[in-house]
Amino acid sequence: MPCYQCPLCHLPLTRIDNDWCCAQRHRFDCAREGYVNLLPVQFKRSRVPGDNLEMMRSRRAFLDAGYYQPMRDRVMALISDLAEPPGGDWLDIGCGEGYYTQALAATIAQRAQGRQVYGLDIAKTAVRLAAKRYPQARFCVASSQRLPFVDRLLGGILRIYAPCNPAEMYRVLKPGGLVVTVAPGPRHLYQLKACIYPQVALHPLKDEQFPGFSGLATESLGYDMALTGEAAGSLLQMTPFAWRATPDVTARLTGLARFDCETDFIIRAWRRED
Repeated sequence: MPCYQCPLCHLPLTRIDNDWCCAQRHRFDCAREGYVNLLPVQFKRSRVPGDNLEMMRSRRAFLDAGYYQPMRDRVMALISDLAEPPGGDWLDIGCGEGYYTQALAATIAQRAQGRQVYGLDIAKTAVRLAAKRYPQARFCVASSQRLPFVDRLLGGILRIYAPCNPAEMYRVLKPGGLVVTVAPGPRHLYQLKACIYPQVALHPLKDEQFPGFSGLATESLGYDMALTGEAAGSLLQMTPFAWRATPDVTARLTGLARFDCETDFIIRAWRRED
């Protein structure tokens, strides 16, 4: 059964040797790490879209240290509670270097055999790191605004912070398919922001609505993190705040013996209506 569709003509892609090909003879090579690049150059908004290698390495170091594990574990528990068997395949939108994708693959494998988990990110650097480390999932470089999957393929979508196109999510999900999202709550990383901005504004709380989906759950999760200076520096580098931080701020933060910082996550779940 086809999974990917051609980003140019939207016909199904078939794996032939080391290429994904459609009936219109568009071809997309598989990289040696196993991922496929389905982001044509005409769809790029910059020469190298997405987060760079430094940001990805900082993200991997921070996540590997377990600081966001409570959030990850709660998300996986919610998926286990709400996903309907047999469920179908899953997609992690904005997968980054694969931390959440591999946890999702383990969660889905516990529920049903033979289900595939995909990771998608616009950053080629991130997808390369993910594919090298987590062979249990399939990864692709693509835009979250144009999902390169055939209609009604997926049983669920995970979206942590990443932008999305609700119409595309509706298209690729089966009826009854699940969407689980994580967004920052008002006080998320408040102390980190205070290191950068003279006046800290609370993060605006958005009431997201997805046409064609019914809401199932909304939860708040917050806890304090006691970070080393090195971990605080990694956290800074993996967030958009890094673009506003001066070298002095970065040096002062990474030189601390301890940095206390709040988390504030909003976790939501929706079901695709038929």
